[in-house]
Amino acid sequence: MHDFNRADRVGDTIQRELSVLIQTEIGDPRLGMVNVNAVRVTPDLRNARVYVTFVDTHEAKDIKQGVAILNKASGFLRSKLHTRMTLRVMPKLHFEFDESIERAAHMTKLIDSVAPAPDDSADDGEQSDR
Repeated sequence: MHDFNRADRVGDTIQRELSVLIQTEIGDPRLGMVNVNAVRVTPDLRNARVYVTFVDTHEAKDIKQGVAILNKASGFLRSKLHTRMTLRVMPKLHFEFDESIERAAHMTKLIDSVAPAPDDSADDGEQSDR
C-alpha cells in the first residue's frame, strides 16, 4: 500500500483546484481547453510543476503559447489558490506541457507497425476444402 506524503496530497488538491480556476478565471481566448494532468510538489512545498495538455491543439507554436500564457498567469492563479486552500506557503507554479500522452500514442503506432496482423482463418482451426 502506498502511503501518500504531504507533498502528494497538496499536489492532488492543487490539481483539482487549478482545473476549475483555469477554466473559470483565465479569460484568454487563445488558451482553449486545458487539462491539468499532474502536479508534482517539492517536499518543502515551495515549488510545483504543473503538467498540462491542450484539447484540440497539436501544433508546437500553439502549445508553446498556451504554456506561456499559463506561466504568465501563475501569480494570479497562485493567489486564487491561496484563498481556496489553507497553506502557510503556497507553492510557486511552473507550467509544463505533458508529453506523455503524445509519447504513448507514438509508441502505440510503432508497436502496431511491427506487430503481425491477426489472421482470421487461423482462429477457427479449420481449413476449407476447395
